[in-house]
Amino acid sequence: MLSFKVGTGSISKNKFTSRLSTSVACVLLLIITGCSQGETKSAQSIEAVNVNNTDSNNISTLRIGYVGSSEPTGALGWAKKKGILERELQKVGFKNITFARFPNGPDLNEALVAGQLDVGSLGDTPAIVLRARGVETRLLRISQFNTTAWLVAKKNGPRSLAELKGQKIATQKGSYMHRYLLGLLAEAKIAKDVKIVHLMTTEAKAALERGDVAAYATSSDLGPYLKSQGFPVIDSSANHQGLSGTSLVVATESFLAKQPDFPQKFNAILTEAAKDLKANSEEYYQYHAQITKYPIDIIKVSLPLKQVSEEPLPADGVKLLEGTKKFLVSQGLAKSDFKLTDWAVNEQSR
Repeated sequence: MLSFKVGTGSISKNKFTSRLSTSVACVLLLIITGCSQGETKSAQSIEAVNVNNTDSNNISTLRIGYVGSSEPTGALGWAKKKGILERELQKVGFKNITFARFPNGPDLNEALVAGQLDVGSLGDTPAIVLRARGVETRLLRISQFNTTAWLVAKKNGPRSLAELKGQKIATQKGSYMHRYLLGLLAEAKIAKDVKIVHLMTTEAKAALERGDVAAYATSSDLGPYLKSQGFPVIDSSANHQGLSGTSLVVATESFLAKQPDFPQKFNAILTEAAKDLKANSEEYYQYHAQITKYPIDIIKVSLPLKQVSEEPLPADGVKLLEGTKKFLVSQGLAKSDFKLTDWAVNEQSR
């Protein structure tokens, strides 16, 4: 059975629980303690801190983790940039908003488990895997859905799925691209004929150029960029029903117990930001391109703004998320099944 990478280093799925015991409090390589609204720090650049030094009862500070570039993108990033987030949250008592950037969802999961974050913005696969282990998170929002994953080959390499037999394929394990790749190989009935290895997206282009891997299952923006650089595209999740990804916003149960009205307030902020970025699409695309360092024409291909949700739980996004959950459970990658209706926050009932 394949293992997800669930933290820094090479921690396997089976070691997840023990790795995230009390010892994690002293060794996590993250966490912001002094980021202001206008400042975002990478979790990888922060020295280890002791969880016990964090005042978990200080609800005047909201600690948000996200996966991606130097700044968050989408509705969350736009709310931060335009000052919507700070303005509205200060009205309800949050004096500080801190952001921590993570290279992938499994690393963000570590911080949630360790009590170092209140809210996390991440892909569906790591969020589901964590919840399936019984970790007490709640789903606040599907922030983006139908996010495309791409399967890109090395130059002068395979041009079809059939030609991947006996080859090595890389992806960022624990991501929605990983889930796409597993589903694709299962559809093509070649899952047992290829070797999947973990590789961060930042290393993908170089690995393809060296020929270290035959193909790479990559993200919505890196795929079109690699294509523009002459790397052949074998497939994309847009060609398959149910294999595209969703981006989620989750919060810890412990945080929501102290802030029961937070989901409604936070979702109202993200809805306002989503509508604003669509109304100012050219300005948003310029911001997104600046943050991710991709050309603006690549960003427009990778992120059709119809994918950005204006409501917390869009029906198409829920359907896609349910399919992802069922697949992960069926493959043994999610430890147990659960109902999305139990996971998602019902704003009316809080």
